[in-house]
Amino acid sequence: MSHLRFGLVLPQGWIDDLRGLDFEHLKSFALRAEELGFDSLYAYDHFIPYYEYKPLVDKPILECWTLISAIAAVTSKIRIGEVVTCNSYRNPALLAKMASSLDYISNGRLDLGIGAGWYEEEYISYGYEFPAASVRIDQLDEALVIIRSMWLDRVSNFRGRYYRVVNAINYPKPIQRPHPPIMVGGYGRSLLKVAAKHANIYNCPFVGIEEFKGRMDILKEHCLSIGRDHSTIEKSLLMRVIVVDDEYSLKEIVSRVKREDESVEDFTSRNKDSTIIGYRDDIVNALRGYASIGVTHFILHILALDERFDTLKLLIDACKAA
Repeated sequence: MSHLRFGLVLPQGWIDDLRGLDFEHLKSFALRAEELGFDSLYAYDHFIPYYEYKPLVDKPILECWTLISAIAAVTSKIRIGEVVTCNSYRNPALLAKMASSLDYISNGRLDLGIGAGWYEEEYISYGYEFPAASVRIDQLDEALVIIRSMWLDRVSNFRGRYYRVVNAINYPKPIQRPHPPIMVGGYGRSLLKVAAKHANIYNCPFVGIEEFKGRMDILKEHCLSIGRDHSTIEKSLLMRVIVVDDEYSLKEIVSRVKREDESVEDFTSRNKDSTIIGYRDDIVNALRGYASIGVTHFILHILALDERFDTLKLLIDACKAA
């Protein structure tokens, strides 16, 4: 699979993809992904499914950190992570402790994906304050200072505008050295400034090639301003994918996804900015296009996953050829 890395999003219910599935099915998905050679498994950090276009109030979704902890316990090689942890939902010192514990439990397989948060309705329904985006990003910046200190220092002390820790002790430390990779995810200019300062990996969600290039230009600007080599930050992309092996399946799946998930927009052409659609060669060409502009880490959310996971084999074949 050369220098490219490929991860999968677990079917946890974010876009109504948990219907009729029990945890045994999720375990089978994870184990099959590990067996086929995918590099990592991720979960979204949300409490209610996405329903910008229609209500999904009675649909199931599993909590992110509970889910990936369970997946860590039933797998042995594949990495685990979040796309991405909402900083607002957990005190950063607690999150550092959770991450250290999970890295320990998983024998050093954790990627810490983290972002500033955005889902206002979810904040409100779960009783969290929803401050301005500038505040949430400043909070993320402070949180990452605390998290890194909790991972590296014997005792942590920090007094910021939003957070404070006093003689905080965190043992055991993470297994990975110097610490688990920090993957900052999001889109805005200010968020990219935080990524330039703290990230080992920058993850950009659901954009086309030209938009991704624009994000990279901004990231380079921020890195230059602080004297950091932008090439030390791995470039990551989160995308939905539909992969099929015949025209009938393509038409049937696209029709079904459009009917069941109106948040997945116009599927009349392939390789839309939010979704890579098509046969094996279509997927290969799309992945190669992103790789040509510097993406080396792909996190793929399979839509219309089949019960026997034949789609996973189709997708890994495309990934290996990219």
